[in-house]
Amino acid sequence: MSATSTAGPSPDSTPLDDTSSDGPARPAKTRHGIPGRGLLLVATGVIVAAALVRTVSGADDLTSSGTVGAALGLAVPIGMAALGGLWSERAGVVNIGLEGMMILGTFGAGWIGWQHGPWAGLLAGIGLGALGGLLHAVATVTFGVDHIVSGVAINLLAMGVTQFLASVVFTGTPGGGKTQSPQIRAPGTVSIPGVGALLRGVEERHWFLISDLAGLLRGLSTGISLVTVLALALVGVTGWVLWRTPFGLRLRSCGEEPYAAETLGVNVSRYKYIAVTISGGLAGFGGAYLAVVAASIYREGQTGGRGFIGLAAMIFGNWRPGGLLSGAALFGYTDALQLRNAEAVHALLLLLALGLIALAVLQGTRRRWVVAATALTGAAAALALYLTTDSLPGQVTFMTPYLTTLFVLALASQRLRMPKADGQIYRKGGGH
Repeated sequence: MSATSTAGPSPDSTPLDDTSSDGPARPAKTRHGIPGRGLLLVATGVIVAAALVRTVSGADDLTSSGTVGAALGLAVPIGMAALGGLWSERAGVVNIGLEGMMILGTFGAGWIGWQHGPWAGLLAGIGLGALGGLLHAVATVTFGVDHIVSGVAINLLAMGVTQFLASVVFTGTPGGGKTQSPQIRAPGTVSIPGVGALLRGVEERHWFLISDLAGLLRGLSTGISLVTVLALALVGVTGWVLWRTPFGLRLRSCGEEPYAAETLGVNVSRYKYIAVTISGGLAGFGGAYLAVVAASIYREGQTGGRGFIGLAAMIFGNWRPGGLLSGAALFGYTDALQLRNAEAVHALLLLLALGLIALAVLQGTRRRWVVAATALTGAAAALALYLTTDSLPGQVTFMTPYLTTLFVLALASQRLRMPKADGQIYRKGGGH
């Protein structure tokens, strides 16, 4: 049996061993997702389009350092939930329970964080999230429970358990109560020395593109939480482990062809347990971030559905670390805009129109006329709405991040490829 049939198509098609008769294995070219050069071109196009819309509309918050910094902070918990989903689903286990694991993470961070500091709180959040992941693994891998049913059960269980424990632990504490913890000390931040002041002067001049780039760089280089730096490092570590190590290759084979992997000596159940437990820990990290960094306090209902948004970001990212990071950044950016400036949200309509026109041109060159016509129709509608209104209703502004997520998922649906055995119930020896 060839390694390709074990690990699935292209990005996963390397042998289960380190070496072969032809020498060390080289990473295969991906056929799924946008290549590095294409991704760079897309990012450049987005920045130029945003700069153009900012200049035309006067909505300076579109590319301001404040918006970029806020977007980064809002993207981290979603990105960590998405990263958790990636680990689980690459091993073949659907993890709808990410929201519940994030809830456990917020409570763990609030419970331990106010007593022993933010880093202890972060570890506690990761630990409780991992416990939720372990429970999901027991249900789905050992007992063969449907993955969706188990995930929904964990969401409900986490919500009920944390509500009860919060009322017991936090009631009567200084600054705490039935639904919130006392204040948690904030972790440290890091900035690149001298860069913030220099870029601020350039940003405030509002030059086309130059000031926009200055705002972007300043937002990404000043006042960044150390927890955010750790979260970004985890994305890189995940990509390296899953795509550059024998362990990662075996884990991914469990999500592509588990019975073929079993015949090659892979302990599929063990790998699924490891992956789903790590998944819960990463979701717990995202929940802990909300309590420790974003709010410096635990509050009931703090996750606000971010576990489900993380799952959407993972799907948008085509089950790849770089892709899910883009999805999380998109949601964080639109969320930051609606929190900071409703005028900038209105300007997004013009940016949307430009994006749809570009999509129509791209699809037209590929002779996908129906998609191109649909994109042009959407562009005309967005442009007309922008020109005939001065602002959007508050309800629409509030829903912008969620509408953006649904819209992008709809556009990306044609290029998505989930792991082949994702969501299937695995029984040892069942493939024979």
